[in-house]
Amino acid sequence: MAAMDSPDPQNLRIITTMGHVDHGKTTLMDTLLAANNIISSRMAGKMRYLDSREDEQERGITMESSAVSLKFQVLERGTEGESLTRTYIVNMVDTPGHVDFSTEVSTASRLCDGALVLVDVVEGVCTQTIAVLRQAWQDRLKPILVINKMDRLVTELKLAPVEAYHHLARIIEDVNAVMGNFFASERMEDDQRWHDERERRLAEKKDALADETEAAVHEDVEFQEKDDEDIYFAPEKGNVIFASAIDGWGFRVGKFAQLYAQKLGIKEANLKRVLWGDYFLDPKTKKVISYKHLRGRTLKPLFVQFVLENIWAVYESVVINPNPDKVTKIVTALNLKIFPRDLRSSDTRALLQLIFTQWLSLSTSIIQTAIDIIPPPPAAQAIRIPKMIYPDLRDETLPPKNKLEEDLYASKSEPEAYVTAYVSKMFAVRASDLPENKKKTLTAEEMRARAREVRLAREAAANADKSPTPEPISRAQSEAPVAGAEDAEEAKEKEKDAEVILGFARLYSGTLNVGSTVYAVLPKYNAALDPTAPSNARHIVKAEVEALYVMMGRELVAVNSVRAGNIFAIKGLEGKVWRSATLCSLGANASSDANNDLAAQKPCLINFGAVKRSAAPIVRVALEPALPADMPKLINGLKLLSQSDPCVETFQQQTGEHVILAAGELHLERCLKDLRERFAKIEIQPSKPIVPFRETAVKVADMAPTKTPGAPRGTIKGSSALNIVQFTIRAAPLPSVILDYILENVSILKRLQHEYKAKQTGQQAEEVEAQEEESVDTYGDVVRKPTVTVDQFWSVLEEKCKEAGGEWEGVVDNIWAFGPQKAGGCILVDARKPKGYVSLRRKLDKTAAKKPAEESAVAATTDESDRAIRDFDNHIETGFQLATFQGPLCAEPVEGLAYFVEQVEVDREGLEREVEQNRTAQVTGSIITSVRDACRNGLLDWSPRLMLAMYTCDIQALTDVLGKVYAVVAKRRGKIVAEEMKEGTTFFNVTALLPVVESFGFADDIRKRTSGAASPQLIFSGYDLLDLDPFWVPTTEEELEDLGEKSDRVNVAKVYMDAVRDRKGLFVDRKIVEFAEKQRTLKR
Repeated sequence: MAAMDSPDPQNLRIITTMGHVDHGKTTLMDTLLAANNIISSRMAGKMRYLDSREDEQERGITMESSAVSLKFQVLERGTEGESLTRTYIVNMVDTPGHVDFSTEVSTASRLCDGALVLVDVVEGVCTQTIAVLRQAWQDRLKPILVINKMDRLVTELKLAPVEAYHHLARIIEDVNAVMGNFFASERMEDDQRWHDERERRLAEKKDALADETEAAVHEDVEFQEKDDEDIYFAPEKGNVIFASAIDGWGFRVGKFAQLYAQKLGIKEANLKRVLWGDYFLDPKTKKVISYKHLRGRTLKPLFVQFVLENIWAVYESVVINPNPDKVTKIVTALNLKIFPRDLRSSDTRALLQLIFTQWLSLSTSIIQTAIDIIPPPPAAQAIRIPKMIYPDLRDETLPPKNKLEEDLYASKSEPEAYVTAYVSKMFAVRASDLPENKKKTLTAEEMRARAREVRLAREAAANADKSPTPEPISRAQSEAPVAGAEDAEEAKEKEKDAEVILGFARLYSGTLNVGSTVYAVLPKYNAALDPTAPSNARHIVKAEVEALYVMMGRELVAVNSVRAGNIFAIKGLEGKVWRSATLCSLGANASSDANNDLAAQKPCLINFGAVKRSAAPIVRVALEPALPADMPKLINGLKLLSQSDPCVETFQQQTGEHVILAAGELHLERCLKDLRERFAKIEIQPSKPIVPFRETAVKVADMAPTKTPGAPRGTIKGSSALNIVQFTIRAAPLPSVILDYILENVSILKRLQHEYKAKQTGQQAEEVEAQEEESVDTYGDVVRKPTVTVDQFWSVLEEKCKEAGGEWEGVVDNIWAFGPQKAGGCILVDARKPKGYVSLRRKLDKTAAKKPAEESAVAATTDESDRAIRDFDNHIETGFQLATFQGPLCAEPVEGLAYFVEQVEVDREGLEREVEQNRTAQVTGSIITSVRDACRNGLLDWSPRLMLAMYTCDIQALTDVLGKVYAVVAKRRGKIVAEEMKEGTTFFNVTALLPVVESFGFADDIRKRTSGAASPQLIFSGYDLLDLDPFWVPTTEEELEDLGEKSDRVNVAKVYMDAVRDRKGLFVDRKIVEFAEKQRTLKR
């Protein structure tokens, strides 16, 4: 295949399949592959061709997205009514539906223009259905709804056609409700943004026209309303396909309108409009009437009468009650070509497939819908690219501002067009699977030529035998080259076994050729700066295109060039691109000097950013090789794994452990399997999964006496070495109003701090953010959507504090720091009398920069003793950060506590003595540790609690196994949050909250107990308080009577706490001997 080109960019389509796990995406792809003669039509649906991994076939689910390019010839009507054959190239990407692999869906949707959203007709809209619809909405993909597994309505649920019609209507309504929610939330955001913008403009006008009283009169910009008509799915619009992928059939209402238009004497377009919905055929007048004209008659809707009843009749006579005579009648009536031996076949499913594939071909229906609904790359990119370049864009599209944008919006592939490709992920392939390393199949001509050569060689050898024999060679001489040849052979074998990293990419503009030079722009590249700027130099890499491939599922086909609008694999980025990058070059017409000059590349450089993760990895495991000597292999294997899997994270902890972060248990299993068999090829010993916890404290009725008598609860007095600095810190639980607000807006708080730091150091805010990301451990943090903008952060926090009331009212201006890691759910408050010295708000607030005169005045009035106290401010803050990062229970981050610094006294004489003897470090070090210990003790003065990381667990189960599901959830300390029965089915939807620490083996356990009738989807949802004191022991008479002195009931919180302390090597208070007074008699 010389080049990957189609006759016309208008004839290209790029589509992805999306949906919940087990809703039939890969089976649907099989049907399309069979239509392209890649696999046998009899094997379609059974083979799952795109599930190329062994574990994918075993488990029956997709784990990696895979692409395939298909060619279809479609008959179309010309302008003068003549029939034309047009060739379309459809690039399809099949994605996983399991929540653990949701990042694969994100990487695929960045590259596509449209999506086939599959919904199981029985299970309906599930959690991942909503997630993939949101992904399609965010990436501006044109969706097509495929209601799959229609055969289950007949064979499993045994619904009558009318019941099935109402069931289908309800599913379409559910999907449209989800789309409506997305539209509504976006409109609300737009409305808020418009009002804020309007207020800002009015304020600017008032300042500019201070003399004019009516500035608002000139406000003429109106709020632009958007129409939501085209976002919904409606069968009459042609964007809904009713299908059964396993039986190979699918249709749109247009197909039946075409069949019945002539028979009923109604125009095809009119019939298409009324074939779905509450429209009926009047038996007397033979006219279509709406429900208003029924006049009490019980007529069937047109969809039931003309569509469903016919499909039900085929199932009835072929599968449910086999009737050969009826089948023959159906085949004759539909004018199908089926051999008599197939009609007599005992395999009813195969016969059903034969009838349906000829009558209602699924592949034809899908390709026709894709051509009609999904725009070709030039039209799609005009809508999608502006959003990728300007993420905050609200309009449908933008006019191009330069040549680069012109080329991108129009998907130009001319030689002078700039080359822009986006690599959304990297994937690993065995070197032996690359086309250049495979044995080529010989043609007949090549076989004849080879036979001729062998014959000549044989004749030459026979002639040589007749000539005199040469002198014998010594044994050593003869063996030397053989040994060398063996080594070369071994090296070749190793090379073939090695993994090659390829990029999974789409070309948006230009033509990419093998051997050309491209610049890989990495996600952290700042387009506002020059490409030669020092901060950008690390984020732009020069690479040569070593090879280009068209992906055909598990096969790769080498090509010499790729044109705009195609999905392809690229070799040559290994070691240069980590996961995603934008590939840019000036195009084929650029001179070699321009290609080598980075500054000359500026007009074509663009950064499409990184793929956003939809689910943060939560399962952390430490790895070590079984043989310590294999450590370099493990490190190399981890590097390959991290590059080839977009969902995984690997790094080395401060303790020296090599850690792997996976999205869930199934994902972790796959990663370990890949490491053992492909990347490291060694035996690996994983630790038990490391789960994050949070520590907090609450106020309860019966608490132990306070640690500092006569002072409010939580007050701790502390001092540094030699009592040079003495301080009082009081800890108090944060009111939930303030805590929730802070946790929701952590990202805003980080941005404020990055901007301040950037101003101080003269760097860009993005650079500061990148440096922080590398140094800060965000493991277990919940990603939340902020509720306020950067400007509103402090004012809304002030309102929340007033709402909390009491001592919290005036606290905002005295907030010293947030923790842990300067942005979290704890606050340090400067409550020193008569006034606090430190205010984070004054420091970060943009308005504070306007008042340098005031600050200098304050500095001048501050006396010497104040200055001595202020010298220790940083050390007090460091102590607070350490205490909140590693709490007292099990060294996990603290959440939901405020620490008030009430008093700091400095012994100035003692301090001067220490300074003279050069022992300041001893003082500052001891301040940090004593503040840390004081904060920890302050937490313990209240009633300490652990917060557990929680999964939201969605389980679909049949009524008869519901009890078993509840038993498994209860055994693992989960709690049922909601349950609802799916209308018209025997399915229950159960939503539960399950601690992550208890979730390992949960999916297997539930499948075993229910014999596979229920399968859970686990999504990380944040932290939940475990309302149990880890230090609780029975003290009251009732408790002692109930539980005895030994407390027969296990304290769950203590078990969790001790397990974490044990793992971290901290002291664990364990009873070595339990029940010592009980007699133990050894048997003889």
